[in-house]
Amino acid sequence: MLDTINTGPAQGAAQLGWTGVVRFLHLTPRAFLPMRAADKINLVAGRGIEGDRYMIGNEEGFYSHKPEEGRQVTLFELETLVALKRDAGIVLGPEEHRRNVTVEGVPLNHLVGRRFWLGETLLEATRLSVPCRHIEEITGKAIFDPLINRSGLNCKILQGGVVKVGDIVRNAA
Repeated sequence: MLDTINTGPAQGAAQLGWTGVVRFLHLTPRAFLPMRAADKINLVAGRGIEGDRYMIGNEEGFYSHKPEEGRQVTLFELETLVALKRDAGIVLGPEEHRRNVTVEGVPLNHLVGRRFWLGETLLEATRLSVPCRHIEEITGKAIFDPLINRSGLNCKILQGGVVKVGDIVRNAA
């Protein structure tokens, strides 16, 4: 199992860790509108992503009446797209899962409460994302149940900056 807690290795033991990569970036200007692919996005500390519907102070669309500090940027695992196809026969594109950043090699389910680097930005994982039923309406695919335990990670932005496709994602040890 991957160790994301910086407790230091036991005497004589190697310290485990992980490193991932940003594969896709998307912005959602409003609920139910298609996500827009981007080569880079600008994360603003304490607020959100420039041009995204959840930017605190500029929210528009579904759930916008409930701005949430811990949902400033959302991540999704590329491995989940592979598992959906393999296990449920559902082909879901990176623009369909409704999360801003698709990463590969990052253990999202194990990062809640932890800090990590997304390119030059520092994030803190606040909670696992829960899929909304309207995702099935948007995509026309029965994906709610298969995504219930693998639908992403909500994070707050501690240190803002630009995130680009190909950026490294790493533990903030």
